Amino acid sequence: MKVNPKDGAAIAMVTRMDALFLVDREAREQQLNMEERAALRREHAHSWVDEIHSECGKLRAQALPKSALGEAVSYTLNMWAKLRRCFEHAEVELSNNLAENSMRPVALGRKNWLHVGSAQAGPKVAAILSIVESCRRLGVPVKEYLLAALPGMSQRRHSEVAQLTPTRWMASRGLTKSL
Repeated sequence: MKVNPKDGAAIAMVTRMDALFLVDREAREQQLNMEERAALRREHAHSWVDEIHSECGKLRAQALPKSALGEAVSYTLNMWAKLRRCFEHAEVELSNNLAENSMRPVALGRKNWLHVGSAQAGPKVAAILSIVESCRRLGVPVKEYLLAALPGMSQRRHSEVAQLTPTRWMASRGLTKSL
């Protein structure tokens, strides 16, 4: 990310955001499970999150809307609910870099897959690839997971489907994966 070295407000904001990423890096380095990661976030990240939100509110009133800082502040505040989700659910990553990097081969190969089906098939293929990648990243046996989760999916209630995410499916079998 490019930050104007003369823009103290921008540098201070990036420093705050870097602190959030340091909390998650610490959790990965310590190989914490989800509950421990949530506790670490509560202990160290919440004050940074509150400070970022407060400072964004102040900066929105001061920065020109079309300036780089004004646009960054607006983007952050517009995405605030999604950012907060990371701190409500420990399994949600602060960054989407892991997901983007793991899906890069899919993006590179999509031109080769034009023959796979119709335009309506695209979202279905994307959903399946996302699930397979989640399983791979979590160490969940993909074939075993799909054989357990897919049959009868159309008859399940929405509340039951949430229990079939790879993370929850693995936990229901007494298996855990550290970060």
